[in-house]
Amino acid sequence: MAQVGSSNEEVVLGEEIEHVRLITLNRPRQLNVISSRVVSLLAEYLEKWEKDDKVELLLIKGAGRAFSAGGDLKMFYDGRTEKDSCLEVVYRMYWLCSHIHTYKKTQVALAHGISMGGGASLMVPLNFSVVTEKTVFSTPEASIGFHTDCGFSYIHSHLPGHLGEYLALTGARLSGKELVAAGLATHFVPSEKMPELEKRLVSLNSGNAGAVKSAIEDFSVEVKLDEESVLNKQSIIDECFSKDTVAEIIESFEAEARKEGNRWMGPVLKGLKRSSPTGLKITLRSIREGRKQSLPECLKKEFRLTINILRSTISTDVYEGIRALTIDKDNYPKWDPPSLDKVDDKKVDLVFRPFKEDLELPIPEKEECRWDGKYENSAYAILKATE
Repeated sequence: MAQVGSSNEEVVLGEEIEHVRLITLNRPRQLNVISSRVVSLLAEYLEKWEKDDKVELLLIKGAGRAFSAGGDLKMFYDGRTEKDSCLEVVYRMYWLCSHIHTYKKTQVALAHGISMGGGASLMVPLNFSVVTEKTVFSTPEASIGFHTDCGFSYIHSHLPGHLGEYLALTGARLSGKELVAAGLATHFVPSEKMPELEKRLVSLNSGNAGAVKSAIEDFSVEVKLDEESVLNKQSIIDECFSKDTVAEIIESFEAEARKEGNRWMGPVLKGLKRSSPTGLKITLRSIREGRKQSLPECLKKEFRLTINILRSTISTDVYEGIRALTIDKDNYPKWDPPSLDKVDDKKVDLVFRPFKEDLELPIPEKEECRWDGKYENSAYAILKATE
């Protein structure tokens, strides 16, 4: 076994074990949130190992009680006064997402614990994603004035019915069992068996998909949803979240919540009404567009949205949302505009507007060029160097 990198203190650890490679997200105190350094190391390892004919199987896990809680919100907040301070990490993350979805070696995510937002983009697209009773999934970005990112406008738009809109707009949490039932994970394994499963996969020393699946199934158990699971409320979700606008969705959901037996809807409705109106409108449109877009189209769109939102093109809600949630922790954001009816749809159009061709996210179409398009060779890097 060989460890790649400088020390056990590195934010991403890479281990080389014959034909197997193991990535450990190593910021346990920060719930393995994704920083600029994390993205750079992940990209470095993934490119190196995909090009190495000896490598057959890639495992990824998180240290501590989280798989990954998503993007480093403090990083975004601290850079709010400097133009495009986070552009490089955003570019690298979306470029990386494209490669994770299309990776050429067998991948297994061992997602024990929190897996949220961008962190879930390191789990859901993999060939095999193993979850436990302690796994918690959510895409809560809209609530803080952001949007469902890192490929989830594509992933959510392909879920059954209008479950994707529900998850994106409400930030509702799913358990490990619910993830498997919804098709967002492949296997459920009790947490006490995860260390043994990891050892089995390493000892397998092969990327043969059938053999990997069989090994995981030796530890996995059948999923049985609790009666109160939101996945058993699909008809209500489809009825409400199929509406054309956020306002109509909330109105429909409110009407259903008043009916007997729907007490579960109260907290969800409260959360929806507390969310950023701008974030909700952007997110709904992005998910709806995702139904007709390819993965590359979704990633390019999400890249534009992220850059425009961080630039405060139409609103500063994302920074206010982060402030209220993680900086001051008062949970009392003051949105601007303050309500859905005040959010101008023509202004929303601005964050979706395509960039100049050389400023779009490059996703190579030819296999032989798939690792081209790195940030350091981009128009953004050239512009920064001339400033």
